[in-house]
Amino acid sequence: MEQATGSERRTEQAAERTAAAAQVTKDSADRRTELAADRTVFAAERTYAAWMRTGLVALASGIGARKLLEGVVPGWMIVGFGTILVLFSAFCFVAGVWRQVFVGAPPPRPDVPRLPPAILVAVNGFLALVALAALLSLWFGRALGA
Repeated sequence: MEQATGSERRTEQAAERTAAAAQVTKDSADRRTELAADRTVFAAERTYAAWMRTGLVALASGIGARKLLEGVVPGWMIVGFGTILVLFSAFCFVAGVWRQVFVGAPPPRPDVPRLPPAILVAVNGFLALVALAALLSLWFGRALGA
C-alpha cells in the first residue's frame, strides 16, 4: 500500500514538472512568434526605404538628365529619358506606400509600432506631386539648347 502511495506521489510530481515545462515551452514559442512579427515589421520598413531610395534616385536622374545629356543626344531623347525616369520615380513612391499599407495576411501582433499609414500617404503624395512638377518642368520648361 505504501509503495502505491509513493508511486502516486512521484507521478503527481512528474505531472507538475511536465506542466511547468509545457508552460515554459509555450512562453518561449509565443516570444519567438512575437520576435518574428517584429522582424517582419522591420523588413517591411526596409522594403519601404528601398522603394523611396530608388524613387528619389530616379527623380534626381530624371531632373538631371536635361543638363547631363544636353548637347550629347537629341532633345527628344533627353525628354524621353527624363520622362521615363520621373514616371518611374512616381511609380516607386506609390508602390512603396502600397507595399507598406497593404501587407496581405496580418502577421502576429508585434511589439514594435508600424509606421502610421497617414504619414506615409502624405509624404509619398507630396513626393508624387514633386515628380509631377518635375515632369511638367521637363516637358514645358525652357527649350533645350536655348
